[in-house]
Amino acid sequence: MKHHYLHYLKTIMEHQWDDLALSDYGEKQTYTYGELAEEIERLHIMFEQMGIKKGDKIAIASRNCANWAVAYLAIATYEAVVVSILQDFKAHDIAKLLEHSDAKMLFVGPYVWRELQKEPLESLSVILSMVDFSPLRSQDGIVVPNREEVDAIMKEKYPNGMTSDNVQYSVNPDDLALINYTSGSTGSPKGVMLNGRSLSNNVEAAMIILPVEPGQRVVSMLPLAHSFGQLADFLYPICVGTHVHFLTKSPTPSVLLKAMADVKPFMVATVPLVIEKIHKKKLDPLLSKPVLKFCWYMPGVMNLIRGHVKKALVKAFGGQVRYFLCGGAAMSPTVEKCLMDVHFPLSIGFGMTECGPLVSGNPPKYFKRRSCGAPVPNMEAKIDNPDNKGEGEILVKGENVMLGYYKNEEATRAAFTEDGWMRTGDLGYIDKKKNIYIRGRIKSMILGASGQNIYPEEIEDKLNNQLGVGESVVVEREGKLIGLVFPDEESTKSMSLEEIKKLMKENLAKLNKLIPGYSQVSDIEIKNEPFEKTPKKSIKRFLYK
Repeated sequence: MKHHYLHYLKTIMEHQWDDLALSDYGEKQTYTYGELAEEIERLHIMFEQMGIKKGDKIAIASRNCANWAVAYLAIATYEAVVVSILQDFKAHDIAKLLEHSDAKMLFVGPYVWRELQKEPLESLSVILSMVDFSPLRSQDGIVVPNREEVDAIMKEKYPNGMTSDNVQYSVNPDDLALINYTSGSTGSPKGVMLNGRSLSNNVEAAMIILPVEPGQRVVSMLPLAHSFGQLADFLYPICVGTHVHFLTKSPTPSVLLKAMADVKPFMVATVPLVIEKIHKKKLDPLLSKPVLKFCWYMPGVMNLIRGHVKKALVKAFGGQVRYFLCGGAAMSPTVEKCLMDVHFPLSIGFGMTECGPLVSGNPPKYFKRRSCGAPVPNMEAKIDNPDNKGEGEILVKGENVMLGYYKNEEATRAAFTEDGWMRTGDLGYIDKKKNIYIRGRIKSMILGASGQNIYPEEIEDKLNNQLGVGESVVVEREGKLIGLVFPDEESTKSMSLEEIKKLMKENLAKLNKLIPGYSQVSDIEIKNEPFEKTPKKSIKRFLYK
């Protein structure tokens, strides 16, 4: 780490004081970098008046919005600890996390507050509205100053108005900066403790991998309370002087594509599910035609066709996208190959909340198919007890790695080896150029009858490419592999249940021709509802047996 990420933010404020920094897409709320600095200062005054001290925990539970970013930066620059909680958690679970984190204060959005206000929340001294930072509840005799009182103090402190010369953010990078509760695809959430060094090294790694000029634009669609969204859609963009547009509504295809067309972002950070849906609905019907299949590899014609496909994809994401980042789950090999064939600026990284989140990633021009890139600066990776194929659990070490799990020493000890390497829980291998390849999760790996390692994710990749399959999970029952399938609603909407069952039987036969004999699937079971997912759209595998 060269500098704390707040050093980069301060520098940007000095040079881009009047440039736009944060906006709620389609709404009036917006901040220039100067207005962001002023609003941070107002919140600092409120914190002081309410007796908040350095190291106190302050939670955020809200939808994505500009004020989420303002609250986060105000907490960080005050040297308090951000507790980021996904708004998708149930109110009762949010209440338990607030108590577990020892949060003294909460910024809460209206959607969360509707249900959360029914909980006792006795551990919180102050609750502020994310809409306008007004008080919703306070106790312990704490009086929350109103806007007029705060503005009066601001006027006294800065009689000629605040300028970039007044911005001073001095923070110890080794102090605890963030408690991020994991979304829990394999079980209950844990409070990951990250210091400023981890967050700053993540930001600097992104700057190296994805260089950009100030003044560019980003559409923020990933949950900000999740580490991937927090880095890619907020901290990194704001530290390089971009204008971040927050989607305050659920990113449905129509909402997302309109925002892309309006904002014209230089970068898109998302989960594979988004691009896979676009490929399945827009490109797959076209590319599956025999003529195009033939022409896809025909010299002379090939480049022309692929160029048209790339142009259409770039246009769909606003026309100016230079980086298309995917993480959080494995991408379909078919979709990945198509994107790489047309030279789409794709990069798939490997990350986890415990690393804030970056472990590995490459610029698009160096990205290698099916990999997750090489370790980012100041991070190392190795394979623990590799087998004869070089596969084993991926271990990591470096500046991005967490301090541990908050108030959970047992889980923290279990997460590290005796010599200080962190266990990722992912199985894979590393090539000669240090690119990491992930085969699957240790917890989801199935041991075959003859001792072979079966990775359900690899079978699911092939099953998901079959006609009429929306999403799938492969499980083991009584020594047999069963494919649980939620049908693709669009392609099967005119089919009866019997017709869908017949199609799945045909899919089963096709699937088993594509996979080794030791990992043959015995049956396909149709699910009536989509699989329950985490906010980053990973299926909660532990719920399905």
